[in-house]
Amino acid sequence: MSPIRHVRRPRLVTAGVAVTGTALLAAVLSPTAGAADRPTRATALSHAASVLAEHATALGLTAAQDTEVRDVIVDKDGTQHIRYDRTYHRLPVLGGDFVLHLDPDGTYRGADRATEARIDLPTVTPKLTAPKAADLAASALRAAHLGETLKRLTAKPRLVVDALHGTPRLAWRTDAVAQDGLGNPVTRTVLTDARTGARIDAWDSVETASGDGRSLYGGTVPLETTPTGSSYALKDPTRGGTYTGDAGNRTDLCVLAVCLTRAPATVFTDADNHWGTGSAADRSTAAVDAQYGTDVTWDYYEDVHGRRGIAGDGKGSYNRVHYGNKYNNAFWDDSCFCMTYGDGDGTQLGPLVSLDVAGHEMTHGVTSKTAALTYSGESGGLNEATSDIFGTLVEFHAANPEDPGDYLIGEKIVRDGFGRDALRYMDKPSKDGTSADCWDTSVKDLDVHYSSGVANHFAYLLAEGSGPKTLGGVAHNSPTCDGSTVTGIGRAKLGRIWYRALTVHMTSSTDYAGARTATLKAAGDLYGEDGTEYKAVAAAWSAVGVS
Repeated sequence: MSPIRHVRRPRLVTAGVAVTGTALLAAVLSPTAGAADRPTRATALSHAASVLAEHATALGLTAAQDTEVRDVIVDKDGTQHIRYDRTYHRLPVLGGDFVLHLDPDGTYRGADRATEARIDLPTVTPKLTAPKAADLAASALRAAHLGETLKRLTAKPRLVVDALHGTPRLAWRTDAVAQDGLGNPVTRTVLTDARTGARIDAWDSVETASGDGRSLYGGTVPLETTPTGSSYALKDPTRGGTYTGDAGNRTDLCVLAVCLTRAPATVFTDADNHWGTGSAADRSTAAVDAQYGTDVTWDYYEDVHGRRGIAGDGKGSYNRVHYGNKYNNAFWDDSCFCMTYGDGDGTQLGPLVSLDVAGHEMTHGVTSKTAALTYSGESGGLNEATSDIFGTLVEFHAANPEDPGDYLIGEKIVRDGFGRDALRYMDKPSKDGTSADCWDTSVKDLDVHYSSGVANHFAYLLAEGSGPKTLGGVAHNSPTCDGSTVTGIGRAKLGRIWYRALTVHMTSSTDYAGARTATLKAAGDLYGEDGTEYKAVAAAWSAVGVS
């Protein structure tokens, strides 16, 4: 079982051109430009357009390709980082993303590219037909759920260029969607060679989260709400209008990967602005946890990283609780920019609205707006680990005595029938029976919820160091893979380094070796290549077998 997933339809729970770290050091540590002098987003885009024209050949761009801006970051001294997606003859290029790095005056500094392979296909006309690609994907979904009855199975192929798996080639990316026997969604994305019909890759595409409220897991918590007539709506005007609604135990109806209907999110209302009873029998109690989790995640990203909202645009998302029938999952869905929570089956999992689940799932949204780490292989493990890392940091940031910070994932939602006291363990990931503590060549073949263990282990060691200690009332003990002793640099520095790496240096194809490079660059940017932090990053990666 691997509950809690990230959705890109509609999964927690459940190499580029080098840029020297020292060159960016002043951008963070020694700002020289005042806010009024710092380049704006528009200025950065203008600079980047000029750089693209001048360095097109070096970046592998041709007349057959086009680019689209995904994200823009301007450092304190005016250094600019512009992230692009790429198309080839109007087809999306998987692994075509890259990040330009510009000096404050717009001078080209370098780039990080998901692939350096030349994209030059003999044709963009497939030999394999779209219906055949759809049949192959539907078969893959059935095989992944062997023994289950699937209903309303549909598959929608989309022609793409695959630059993630060796030499670029024409491929069909097909999203297969169905419902299981309880009516809950199951999905599979299949990448198929459009010339030979050979499967290239496949992965789950569900990555697979002022009044007050009495929550299930966090005690009585503060809530910002919106007056509406004589009552209040569970909608927070101070955090982009984020709200929580009741899905009524219904699910989405999706055909050809397009949702024709979406389970409702009827906004919760309350007469006296005191929400929930602390019992799951009251439907608004789960809503309290979901809204609180959204609030704390928003606050963490804004307070610590200056990011206002999941997309960094100040706009809120929304939550749906009571989704499906005994649904053992929660997911973030890019298509609705929303979080969805199941109630759990009551035997293995309870309602999946705990704080670290919310932070985990909403971080999938942050990842989708930044590095967009591909949800398979080592990149998929890094995608999941990113959500575990920030979900944990959100929990610590909340400083809620009813749910103190620790490095257990989903400990609040597991029940006796689950067989252990958490979904995952960052200090020693293999305690869950499946996750990897140390990197080796087989890690790429694991489910992304288990290959994430290597990065989770790294993150714990970087923050807390090796050896035994008690955190949040929980005993932790993290060994190293090489027998070394690692001294931690603290959670705050872990968060800054990983966020910088995610938003500035990682790309969709980043693997574990690339993550080591990206976090070392980030540590160099923030603290200098001669700093304790840079050396600690290197030591922590070596301690989990990534060198």
